[in-house]
Amino acid sequence: METKAAVTFGSGEPFEIKHITIDEPQTNEVLIRLVGTGICHTDILAQTQAYPVPLPAVLGHEGAGIVEKVGNGISHIQPGDHVVLSYSSCGSCDNCLTGKAYACERFYELNFEGRMADRSTRLHVEGQDASNFFGQSSFAYYAVANARNVIKVPKDVPLEMLGPLGCGVQTGSGAVLNKLKPEPGTSIVVFGAGTVGLSAIMAAIVCHCGIIIAVDVQENRLELAKELGATHTINAREGNVLEAIMKIAEKGVNYAIESSGRPENSRNAVDSLTVTGRAVQVAGGPIGSEVTLDINTILFERNYEGFLMGEGVPQIYIPRLIELYKQGKFPFDKLITYYSFEDVNKAVEDAHKGTTIKPILKFS
Repeated sequence: METKAAVTFGSGEPFEIKHITIDEPQTNEVLIRLVGTGICHTDILAQTQAYPVPLPAVLGHEGAGIVEKVGNGISHIQPGDHVVLSYSSCGSCDNCLTGKAYACERFYELNFEGRMADRSTRLHVEGQDASNFFGQSSFAYYAVANARNVIKVPKDVPLEMLGPLGCGVQTGSGAVLNKLKPEPGTSIVVFGAGTVGLSAIMAAIVCHCGIIIAVDVQENRLELAKELGATHTINAREGNVLEAIMKIAEKGVNYAIESSGRPENSRNAVDSLTVTGRAVQVAGGPIGSEVTLDINTILFERNYEGFLMGEGVPQIYIPRLIELYKQGKFPFDKLITYYSFEDVNKAVEDAHKGTTIKPILKFS
């Protein structure tokens, strides 16, 4: 079928709205009509080739929409279902088989190398194949995804706002709820008050953390962090961040989350920990980014861990986040600004400037 998509043709070039051809869903695949798609920092890393996705490509990996068709072999998803799209995984490696699809052994291949699981393509533009992204390519009016990427969601919440649950929101919240699991009254610092960091702050409220510190350079983001429950905020432009944290938590914090992708914040996250504290690296950066740590800081029972995609089963975890939202305990809608699909480049620009936290493209 023919549809429209935002296509990336060259490194760092603006998205171009083009007519593309999308193939019919194959066995275990689903065709979705997109309603809303979030723009994530990872999309921009691919657009600028910091993550070298083969070009041309249709990016987008926080899609939400309505199922139009299902391929053979699918019984749990039906046309008309409301769904969120998440990352791709193989379903057959040891990690997938033990419920850790976020650590799929083929994760990079399936999400960044531009092909579906069978190494074929579903997207075509101007007479050539276009790379798929995260097994969905949701910067388009329609997407084909493997059923493993697809999460059914309730129909009593606005579908257009749910896409970010597939990546940024589940990642930030999962760092707290699934990875760190802080005890009530403990302390946590979050570096970066974007979608991921603010989702972590909301999750820290769910866990009843006592001290919740947000670190950023944008005052508007720090103000929103306070609104969402941060007990303290630190503007990193206004002095020594580590000293400011230690004034709040004299012995250091129990937990730290680095969601900015800046190596100096990774160091600060570890250095801000109390003995036996745990820091989680949530944000990525350009390939080859390096972090330098003091070996003695780690030696004294401080822990620095990697983290991917919420460390949960999306088909279970995302509906639970929606339930928290419905109860008023997880107001992630406060992060969202809507843009028309045709304004994709404006949405990216606003996100880069920091004036918008989570842009969502709406499809007419």
